[in-house]
Formats: sequence, C-alpha cells, structure tokens
Amino acid sequence: MKNFILIGASGYIAPRHMKAIKETGNNLIAAYDPYDGVGIIDSYFPNAHFFTEFERFDRHIEKIKRSGIKIDFVSICSPNYLHDSHIRYGLRIGANVICEKPIVLNPWNLDALIQLEKESKNKVYTILQLRHHKSIIDLKRKIEKQAKNKFYQIDLKYITSRGNWYFTSWKGDQKKSGGIATNIGIHFFDMLQWIFGPMKDFTIDEKTNETNAGTLQLKNANVNWYLSINSDNLPSKVKAKGVTTFRNLTIGEEEIEFSKGFTDLHTISYSSILNGEGYCLKDAINSLEIVTSIRNKKE
Repeated sequence: MKNFILIGASGYIAPRHMKAIKETGNNLIAAYDPYDGVGIIDSYFPNAHFFTEFERFDRHIEKIKRSGIKIDFVSICSPNYLHDSHIRYGLRIGANVICEKPIVLNPWNLDALIQLEKESKNKVYTILQLRHHKSIIDLKRKIEKQAKNKFYQIDLKYITSRGNWYFTSWKGDQKKSGGIATNIGIHFFDMLQWIFGPMKDFTIDEKTNETNAGTLQLKNANVNWYLSINSDNLPSKVKAKGVTTFRNLTIGEEEIEFSKGFTDLHTISYSSILNGEGYCLKDAINSLEIVTSIRNKKE
C-alpha cells in the first residue's frame, strides 16, 4: 500500500484521483485545498487529514515524515497555473508526483522540471487518459497497420457546456488556465499527435474566450478542430436530448465513437503508473507545444 497526499481536493477532477487511489489499493493520508467544500473525501478516505492553509498542510507533512511514515506520491489537481510549483513541492519532499493535465502551461517550465526530476531521483507522471481509452488504442493499432506514408483527413469537434461561473473562476483567465485549447483541448491534441505524429504547422480560424477553432497539420494527418464551452454551439440533435457535451472524431468518412468509457481512465492511469509504465514529463512535450503555439498565435 502506497501513501498519497492530494493538493487540490475540491475541483471537478479530484474525485477521480481519490477513486483511483482507492481502487488501486492505496491510502490518502492528507489533502489540501483553500476551499473547504470537500465532503466527497468521505466517500473514499474519511480518515484523511484535511487543510485549507498550505502552511499547516506542509507542517503536517513534515510531522508525518519525521514519524517515519513515507509519502510515496503527491497527486496534484490544483488550478493549471499552480501545477509547476506544486510539482516542485512534491519533488522537494522526496515523493513521486502524479499531476493532472496540463502538466504545466509552457514548454520551458517542462524543461526545468525535467532537470529537477533528475536531481531529485523521483518521478513526475502526467495524466494522459485518452491513451488508455479502448477505442483510441484500437484506432492507434489500426493506423499502425496501414502504410507508413498514408495521410489522413480528420475532423475533431468537442463542445462541453460551461455556465457564467466559468469566466469568474480561474478557468476563464487565460494566464491561469492557458485558455480553451489548453484547458479542454490538450488531451485531444495529445491523442492525435500520439497516433498521427508531431505538429508540422497550424492555423487559427477562431479564438475567443468561448471557442477556439483551426487546423493542425501533423506528420500523417490534417486536422480540422473545433473546441467550445458555449452550449449554443451544440448540434440541435444533441440539445434535443438534453445532453451538454458533444465529442466527435471523424477520420475520412469513418466516425470514431469514444463518447463513453471515460469514468475508469484515471484508475487505469494510476495502475500503469504504479506498475512503472506511466506517462512521464517528456510524453507531455508535443501536446504542450501545440497548445502553447495556439495560445500565443496572434489573430
């Protein structure tokens, strides 16, 4: 059984990490978040200590370490712009780190962390859960069986509705979240470059606080992509069903179905990490370069 601590316990994604820690047979001993609405912890680790002040959390961790209890992993689910400092904290206390996407906001942050990781002799892992999705794995295997020089035309559309709260929160601040492409698109860009090769070029057709769209030229594919958090952009058939999220991936004339099967991907990711097969910092470079280029592109 490994001992985990969690930074960022109140957000949308934190329960998936708690569930993954539980389902892989490990223990959460302490968690931190400035917001105290974290009753979800009771569903997984009711005995975990919880702190709303980082200083008290840090002192508690030091007390635990002095008592001889090892902190094996730090799981990070904090806002995107804090990932870098929280990863550094995890390495500093002598733990391995599992960080939610995006691992950091800029490629140069990644370079520095790779060096710190080497010096610490601990590992930093990132969650790239679409690489564990059965439909995506099947697609990758299918593409690998095709001719190496075959070129594909791809259309990606992802709409996930968000209300007015989004723009008041850190997610609506590009300096903190990285913007739409980084916040909701990075997993899809990672999945596409994982299958079709690294980015060669890109264009931006639309870039607002609610919607990003453009083209992406990969080694073996041209991608038309569209990302939005505005529910008005949902297809009428989807709206009629009362569904608030729409994912669509079309390769040539074939539509790839991957709207289901997301609930267990964090547990699968944790299992891979614990088996020494998780995705590391270098695995995040290509997708991070894509979203950084999109963010910094002048309209």
